[in-house]
Amino acid sequence: MEAMFLAADAADPGVVAGNTAWLLTASALVLLMTPGVAFFYGGMVRGKSVLNMMMMSFGALGVVGVIYVLWGYSMSFGKDVGGFVGNPLDQFGLTKLFAEDPSVTLPSMAFVAFQATFAIITVALISGAIADRARFGSWLLFAALWVTLVYFPIAHWVWSADGWIFKKGAIDFAGGTVVHMNAGIAGLVLAIILGKRKGFGKEPMRPHNLPFVMLGAALLWFGWFGFNAGSALAANNAAAIVWVNTMVATCAAMLAWLLTEKLRDGHATSLGAASGVVAGLVAITPACGAVDIYGALIVGVVAGVLCALAVGLKYKFGYDDSLDVVGVHFVGGLVGVLIIGFVATEKAPNGVNGLFYGGGFHQLGIQALSAGVVVLYTLVLTAIIGLAIHKTIGFRISEEDEVSGIDLVEHGETAYETLGAGSRVVTEVK
Repeated sequence: MEAMFLAADAADPGVVAGNTAWLLTASALVLLMTPGVAFFYGGMVRGKSVLNMMMMSFGALGVVGVIYVLWGYSMSFGKDVGGFVGNPLDQFGLTKLFAEDPSVTLPSMAFVAFQATFAIITVALISGAIADRARFGSWLLFAALWVTLVYFPIAHWVWSADGWIFKKGAIDFAGGTVVHMNAGIAGLVLAIILGKRKGFGKEPMRPHNLPFVMLGAALLWFGWFGFNAGSALAANNAAAIVWVNTMVATCAAMLAWLLTEKLRDGHATSLGAASGVVAGLVAITPACGAVDIYGALIVGVVAGVLCALAVGLKYKFGYDDSLDVVGVHFVGGLVGVLIIGFVATEKAPNGVNGLFYGGGFHQLGIQALSAGVVVLYTLVLTAIIGLAIHKTIGFRISEEDEVSGIDLVEHGETAYETLGAGSRVVTEVK
């Protein structure tokens, strides 16, 4: 992304204004995705946990929103330090960016706004893996440490013009490695560290509000056009191609998930439709600027089938990924990153041929390398951060509190009157 941003020549003022307006609009769309995640995840948990689940997304928004403008942007896109990360002091507080830069087609602050929303939603996505059982204060601390030590360096590698993964030619148009694989692996690590929910695999833990889930998926789909098409950083043909690829892949993934469900379970469910939508959106994210319509359809179908199958792996391997962050975001992101090596076409904005278009195995190897490095780095650093919090201040609520309901314990509220004595706990002062 940044490479396109910095390489652009000065343009007509009307073009600059149009591109700026589009990017700011796209930024608002992506910001809406985090409340979308809150509804999507909130509907999937039990009624006694819905407020905490939604608060984890809002908490991530608050923490990362502050951190990003202080040192996050600088670590992601500031002056390179050893090929690993941007200097956190280079653009600290963004004061150097307030003056207009005439050498680029976009105001720097518009790019900051767009990138901040990516960092926010990445952290929010992780929360679904540890639903029902994480202390809210510990989650906020984790969000601050993880986005600083994991997200910002990876964003620098993949999207900065100085990043070593970017220089190798890896394609990740809008966040397959940086956002989705990153969040999926982090969610898996935390799910293992915190352990299984009480009753996992023994008692039903059904979504308490499927309309919330459908609403959340709809908000995500709507916002995702800013996520992907906005990553073109201009209101141009490339953005239009990405928009259509995003729509097509998502539709195909939803249908593929529903067909897989129907053949496996005998029913095509609303939860499956919503999950298929998200799986398709995740998978097309890195590939949307590298494929044609046929490639987008392949991405959607493969992601819909594989993610529908992958969500059952937690029962086979015994990890409690509460809301299938691993099955949807890690697997979907991995599909999108690797499939570029097969179906990328030089006719798409990224301009690289994959294996099926005569490009050989070169691009596939680069894509696999980028995916492998991100997985390894995220796994190790997340384990260190998660274990440090778990062993010191504690990351998981008590079993008794989990049974009574995390909403009441952590926030002093319940979503529904029937789940508690009232919407707020009142302490009598004597």
